Amino acid sequence: MDALRGPDAGTLLIRALRNNALSAGVTMHVATIACTPWASATFVGTQHQLTILADPVPGLRDWIDSLPDAEFVIRGHIVADLAIDRVESIDGRQHVTLAILTLIDT
Repeated sequence: MDALRGPDAGTLLIRALRNNALSAGVTMHVATIACTPWASATFVGTQHQLTILADPVPGLRDWIDSLPDAEFVIRGHIVADLAIDRVESIDGRQHVTLAILTLIDT
């Protein structure tokens, strides 16, 4: 986090995912995150690869399935794309790999 600019898109994205999960009754933990700058001819943003861990609770699968259509409030950014790359159960926990593209909202 840059003290002058505040949290980066990755940090804000994690907060938004946690809030979304909690509202669905799901507790999740971000195990890994990798952020790569991304740009097209008209947009600038960041590609995020996340692995989240969650205990199998009622509603977990519904929450996971709802993520691509969910609305996330991320100050200064918009979530342009969210894809669920993998869901697997390891040692009784769900490991969910997400690919998320955030764009700077100008």
